[in-house]
This record gives sequence, structure tokens and C-alpha cells, in this order.
Amino acid sequence: MIRYEFPQHWIRYDVLAIAKELTAAKAAVLSLAATPFQRSWADELQVIQLKLEIAGTSRIEGAEFTEKELDAAMKETPEQLHTRSQRQAAAAVATYRWIAKLPNDLPITADLVCETHRRIVTGADDDHCTPGKLRARDENVNFGVPRHRGCEGGDDCGKAFAEFCRSIQQEFTEHDPLIQALALHYHFAAMHPFMDGNGRTARALEALMLQRTGLKDSLFIAMSNYYHEEKTGYLTALAEVRASRHDLTPFIKFGLRGIASQCERLLSEIRMNIRKALFRNMMFDLFKRLRTPRTRVMADRHLQILKLLLDVDGLVLEELSKKTEPEYRKLNNPYKALIRDLNYLIKLGAIGYQKLENDRYRIFAKLEWPTQITETEFFARVKQMPKAKSHSFLD
Repeated sequence: MIRYEFPQHWIRYDVLAIAKELTAAKAAVLSLAATPFQRSWADELQVIQLKLEIAGTSRIEGAEFTEKELDAAMKETPEQLHTRSQRQAAAAVATYRWIAKLPNDLPITADLVCETHRRIVTGADDDHCTPGKLRARDENVNFGVPRHRGCEGGDDCGKAFAEFCRSIQQEFTEHDPLIQALALHYHFAAMHPFMDGNGRTARALEALMLQRTGLKDSLFIAMSNYYHEEKTGYLTALAEVRASRHDLTPFIKFGLRGIASQCERLLSEIRMNIRKALFRNMMFDLFKRLRTPRTRVMADRHLQILKLLLDVDGLVLEELSKKTEPEYRKLNNPYKALIRDLNYLIKLGAIGYQKLENDRYRIFAKLEWPTQITETEFFARVKQMPKAKSHSFLD
């Protein structure tokens, strides 16, 4: 059993050892914050990121639930949910949404920390843990692998917690905000000041601190998803810091790599949305300008195909045939017409295909198309298209 040792220094780490990771993390945060995006994209991505965060922070604690149960936990109140895992997820959702609305200049005080814990456990764990109440004398907790013991309940817990909250206002402010967020996470988890919900509260407080690094006005990153995916490394880094008398270097290096990777993951999603937006703009602009009756009819079908392919990461031909059935049902040979239209779009460079097993094909939009074709070239290719049925990519 590794017992809690009161820190002599609340933020102690090897500056040179973390320099590479800190530079990469700060660059990733700046890139994410500086990348333009539509508000609708952000709203959609925020829902996804919040789901990843809630799933991660709950599953680290051993909670398991299906995607459907997680969706329910994000929509219903804790009282409407059946399992403790779902109620924990619902409470976490409400807490993160509350955190997102807090002003950046609001001091992180003891009251704010206790309020965060109160929200995390209310409706989920308040049957055995008083929300927002520090552990009393003889109320002790063990956690982690190897087993660690939080600070002793009662006076020791109160002293450690008070000094921790004081240090956030003083020593912490001398360091980079990313370092502050990770230090806050570690020290709260190490002391475990409450009977339950300490890990979830530590990660929520980290999220609160991270939103003050420039991410609040852009996008929230799901660090708990990283901690869950790298759970062994996460627990090992926390244990190494505890064993080295609170030298934060291992956990800061680990956490900074996570910040960088989660920013890059989210940035790639934004870039994907940008590419799709450019594709949509170009396809509507060009296809809607086709003037003959024949090309206008075909253009409507082509646009429907492209819209379907942009909504997903490609479709198997059979599935695409089902989804486009309303557009083709009145034609003499719907399937052949679909193949002809697909071949047309392939020759325009707008879509591509991949041959799968059992003579099946995956059809996908080529998102690089807007950067590869000019308006002049588009209309030239349309003009050169044969009037009769062309050679099929299936042949």
C-alpha cells in the first residue's frame, strides 16, 4: 500500500524533459483554435467529443454501457435511467455542460471544486457519498494499481485540500496553463478528498482548466477518451509521479501527448468538414448550370448520389442502389441507369470506387476533386461525354 505524502512543492517537474511535448501540445492547441469552422460543425463535433469524454471518464472507472445506453444517458435525467453507470454518465454530461458555461476568469476555489464534485455524484453515487463533502475522520479510500491510499480522512484531508486550492491561485499561475491543468488533475486524484467520484472530478477539473487555454471558444477536446484508450499508460504515469514524491514529469509528458493527439484528431475532423463543404459548393454550382433538358435530369440524379456519398465514408454499391431507388424507379432499367451515372461521375473525377471481395464495390466521393478540376475542364468533360451508354467500371 502506497500512502499519501503531503507535497513539498505542488508543481515540480523537469522543464527540459517536457519541452518537446509542451511545444507540440501548444502548437496543436493553437492550430485548433486558429482553424476557421462553421458553428454548425462545431455543435455537431462537440456532441461527439462530449460522448467520447463521458464514455472515457466513466469506463476508466469500470462502467460499461452500449452506444444506445450512452445516448440515453445524454438525453435523460439520472432519475429516468436504470443502471448506476448510466446515471454516472448522465451526471457527468450535466457537469461538463455546466463547466462549458463558466466564465474563464472565475477563480478555481474550494467552493468551485466542491460544486464540481457535487454535480458529478448527485443522482448517481449520492447513496454512499455525500456530494461536495470532504472525507471525515476514519473515512479512507484506496485506489489504483498498485494500491494507493488517499490522504487520511478528517484534518489531514481538510489541510491537503485547502493547500491544494490555495496553490491553484498561487504556485500554479507561474506555469503554462497546460501544465496547470495536468498538475490539478494529478494532485486531486492523488489526495482523493471525497468518498467517491474523485477520478471523474479530477478529469472534469482538468477539462475546466483546459478550456482556458483557448479551446473554449473553438472546440472541447475529449482527454478522458485518450486516458481510457491509454489506460495502462495513464495509471502507470500517475503511479510513477506518486512514487517519485510528486515529481510530475511522467504524467505531464503523458498528458501533453494526449492534448496534442486529441487536438490533431479534432482538427482532422474539421478539415474533413471543410473539404466536404468545398465539394458541396462546387458540385451544386457546376451541376446546376447544366442547361440541356437531358443534362438537367441527369444532374439531379448525380447530385443525389453525391449528397449520399458525402454523408458517409462511402457506400457499397448494393446499399447505394437501395438509397437511390426513388430517383431511378421510373426508368426502364434502374440499375443500368445507376451504373451509367456512376461511370459518368467517375469520368468527371468526382467519385471513385474500390473493388471488394465477392465482386462487390465500395463507392466514395473524392474530396480532393474541387482542387483537381477547373470550371472550364468540367464543362469540357461534360461536352465530351458519349450520348449512349458508356463502358461500365464493373466490366
